Amino acid sequence: MRTSLLALAAALALPLAACSSDGADTPPASASATTPAAVEPSIDTMKRLVQELSSDAYEGRAPGSAGEEKTLALLAAEFGKLGLKPGNKGSWFQDVPLVEITAKNVSPLSFTGGKTPVSATYGPEMVIGTYRTTQPKIAVKDSPVVFVGYGINAPEKGWNDYAGVDVKGKTVIILVNDPDYETSGLTGPFNGRAMTYYGRWTYKYEEAARQGAAAAIIVHDTVPAAYGWNVVQSSWTGAQHVADSADGNAGLSAAIGWIQKDKAKALFASAGMDLDAQMAAARKPGFKAVPLGAVKASVSFDNDLRKHMSKNVVALLPGKTRPDEYVLYSAHWDHLGHCQAAPDGDDICNGAVDNATGTAALVALAEANVKAGPTDRSQVFLAVTAEESGLLGSAYYGSNPVFPFAQTVGGVNMDALSVAGLAKNVVVIGKGKSQLDAYLDRALSAQGRVATLEPTPEKGYYYRSDHFSFAKHGLPMLYFEGGEDLVNGGTAAGNAAAEDYTKNRYHGPKDEYDPNWDWTGVLADLKLYYNVGRDLATGSDWPNWVEGDEFRSIRDKDRAGK
Repeated sequence: MRTSLLALAAALALPLAACSSDGADTPPASASATTPAAVEPSIDTMKRLVQELSSDAYEGRAPGSAGEEKTLALLAAEFGKLGLKPGNKGSWFQDVPLVEITAKNVSPLSFTGGKTPVSATYGPEMVIGTYRTTQPKIAVKDSPVVFVGYGINAPEKGWNDYAGVDVKGKTVIILVNDPDYETSGLTGPFNGRAMTYYGRWTYKYEEAARQGAAAAIIVHDTVPAAYGWNVVQSSWTGAQHVADSADGNAGLSAAIGWIQKDKAKALFASAGMDLDAQMAAARKPGFKAVPLGAVKASVSFDNDLRKHMSKNVVALLPGKTRPDEYVLYSAHWDHLGHCQAAPDGDDICNGAVDNATGTAALVALAEANVKAGPTDRSQVFLAVTAEESGLLGSAYYGSNPVFPFAQTVGGVNMDALSVAGLAKNVVVIGKGKSQLDAYLDRALSAQGRVATLEPTPEKGYYYRSDHFSFAKHGLPMLYFEGGEDLVNGGTAAGNAAAEDYTKNRYHGPKDEYDPNWDWTGVLADLKLYYNVGRDLATGSDWPNWVEGDEFRSIRDKDRAGK
């Protein structure tokens, strides 16, 4: 089998950007010397910690809960037993100020003034919330409704869905993803099939707020959203966590949410319009926002507000010769806590795969590195909070880094390791963006495996995990997932496993530990993380983003003079 996989690697491997000191595009000396891991990360450690972290005793690890307290205590104890140092000025923790908001007494989202009234009920047909952290009651009443297409204002692309329309105090209806997401290739005004940040729901709410909208409602459509309504419902109901701010986020829209596509069709029909026709128009350059006539929106809900300090966990393995240079490993420890109950009444979203696996991997990798002995550079193991709420913990670290990014070499992010079995490939999220690809390529070569592009770039995974928070500050981060081309069953089996997880377990109560999982793929991928991180920590190179990448200038400025 190894011979056949090596042949496959030779046939399929693509040229990857290499790197040298501060970005010259030549092969890194350290990566060229990559060898298989002398110390193998422990699957027993993985199993023990994933089972523990995803047990009902941790109640789904919601920020600000008893589950958080147990998670923090466990991680600090595990890192301490290994001999790591508390990374934040003698503390294991970095405070992250959050506000927990729980919507209650939610009225239907109603639309009046059209041919017939349209009403969407909370949960089955719409979800609603707010980023405002000081308002115990939200009421949007008789707000004029405007369809703003994909809700994008991108001057550099000559695209503005808000051009010529004033939406201050109004309710905007927005489509998910980018205008060209149905394109088969990767070229177009918004990278064709590959989602840009303009396609993410976070951006759409941000832009609606900048435009002064009172409410911003995204139309859910399974294919461009990349998940079904069940994911929206479980993720957006119950306690939500928002980053705290001095003004209580008063400048953001009062209400944000999603609506089922069928209800949106009824809304447009009530306004004498066809949703499908308007969606088609919104995909074309020059689209103009469309007011929905006399239709007005109303919704109200009460908020239970609770300010609290959640925490990132910061563990340090000091370097022996250059301790003020750092390699970063990251994963998010949080999940959804109590959520929409399954038919059997189970209402704990345990988050076993997402992301007890990544959290356990931090400990397993730290353990392996301790056994292998110290590296020249220091290694930082960062478990961040509130990823499920919009990358809040990593965003806070990005704005308040414990270890300066100018002195951080780069690193790897781990989110939901694959328990479907060993794959011939790994899928690199953002492949070709950074010179870290060369390090991964070397580590894969030792295993006879290959790196491949995302099979579903329209799902926007690059903007959905914590590496993005660090990339925005210029730090090169590698993020890959277990591949879909399984040794046993090929791509058919891999795609079936991914579809089954997304449909039946992702962000739901059934993402639970299973003693029958196949850990062979997890072990192989852990070795990759170990080898890439070890390579960075023993070398002297400073990998960069490739020339022309959106984050290159930030990194160059940060590293200037270092």
